[in-house]
Amino acid sequence: MNGTVAASAAGIAFVVIISVMVGVVRPRRYVTVSEFYVAARAVRPWWNGAAISSEFTSAVACLSLAGLIVTHGAPALWFPVGAAAGYVVILALVVAPLRRSGTYTLSDFAQWRLGSVALRNVVAFDVLAIGLLYLVAQLHSAGVVLHLLTGMPPWAGWLAVTLVSVVVTLAGGMGSVTSVQAVQYWLKLIVFTGVALVLWCTWRCGAVTGPLETAGFVAPYGDLLAGSGDPSLPGVLTVLLACALGTMGLPHIITRVYTNRDGRAARRAVVAAQVLLGLFFLVPPLYGILGRVHVPHAHDEEVVLLLPGSMLPGPAGDVLTGLLAAGAFAAFLATSCGVLAAVGGAVSSCVTRAGVGAFRLVTAAVAVTTLSLTSLTTPGSSVLGVLLGFSLSAATLCPLLLLGLWWRRLSAVGAGAGFAVGGGLTAAPVVHDVMGVNLGLLSAFPAPFAVPLAFVAMVVFSLVTPGRVPMGVDRMMARMHLPEEIAGPFDDRSSPEDGRSPV
Repeated sequence: MNGTVAASAAGIAFVVIISVMVGVVRPRRYVTVSEFYVAARAVRPWWNGAAISSEFTSAVACLSLAGLIVTHGAPALWFPVGAAAGYVVILALVVAPLRRSGTYTLSDFAQWRLGSVALRNVVAFDVLAIGLLYLVAQLHSAGVVLHLLTGMPPWAGWLAVTLVSVVVTLAGGMGSVTSVQAVQYWLKLIVFTGVALVLWCTWRCGAVTGPLETAGFVAPYGDLLAGSGDPSLPGVLTVLLACALGTMGLPHIITRVYTNRDGRAARRAVVAAQVLLGLFFLVPPLYGILGRVHVPHAHDEEVVLLLPGSMLPGPAGDVLTGLLAAGAFAAFLATSCGVLAAVGGAVSSCVTRAGVGAFRLVTAAVAVTTLSLTSLTTPGSSVLGVLLGFSLSAATLCPLLLLGLWWRRLSAVGAGAGFAVGGGLTAAPVVHDVMGVNLGLLSAFPAPFAVPLAFVAMVVFSLVTPGRVPMGVDRMMARMHLPEEIAGPFDDRSSPEDGRSPV
């Protein structure tokens, strides 16, 4: 066990040091505040694609997905299928018109498109809620991993991920975050793929055997919420709908369309992300199959980490466990950095226009809030937190984006009604879990109800309030849908002050 502790501690320390070095050492100096927020729109497509993939391959993709495969088998594979569908929707319907709007946060887009400061604040609060769900899930997973492998208290894992994420985000904004995430994607891909192939070859060569009779083990799922881990048809539908439509509204994903030089480069980055995600999602099924054989009763987030010690006791298993610990912490840090940067930009632009200083202050406040919420909640499963974030995004930000980009008659009143309906229905699992109020199918499967009703509410309330459609909507629609060379030069509306960044 001492060998496992030493190897795990070394792997985690390596990732922390590399992340800080890449993100902090000689960060790029930016001329304007908007450049600080979006890395001066100078990120190369494949580098940006790696960063997008790294943000998406969080604790759920790296750890929990294999555990869900162990517990429920093939239905768990709908998670990556939903993600792939989500990027197709982004590529086809969102990337080009959203970039041409000249707004780099979703709250900026809401105010520009619908002319409502109140709606801008509602969107910023929604982005904050989604970000906190994501961050709390990452911190809890980090605490579980650190305690499992080294015996250290969970709060040490929370603090390590938070501090590194804050330092990287504040050092160089989206530029530093992008560099860290891209490096961590390749680290995760190499580590998780390499260890999986070693364990798989070891098993297939007959070097280890497992209790095959336990492979049919399926845990009960009567208490599962938001479709997390539910292999039934409603559960699969919930996961597909939440992932496919929620991806476009995730603040740390959608911000990426602004970090490329132009719309064509942004579309290439999304295609690159699809390819790189496809490569990564070939790996979790290998861990899932091995886990069903060797550690069938382990907790979802422990399956991957327990496999090397179970299959190869001794120094070889210790080294492989240390590598997986490094890959897991790379996943926590990559997602946490991206979420902090996106949420900090969205919220700070609503609170004040003071520039980079306000961004840094809000980012630090979000980090402190996340630590507080993590300490007040129980670990549970990171799948539930992340899937709730997807569901909330699908039921609020997805209708706002699609209708705002493609339907000229959307009004601020309609958008607000959609947010109230979609957000309220998505909160049903939280009401069930916290207050013990069972709302039936809505508690277990919110997305199939919340998403279509949110669209209906936005359309109906917009139709009955035609006077609230902003003036100049035809000019806005033309700008978003005409080619960039015809619509005119790009005009950044994310920060009216062109102050110089102090970094």
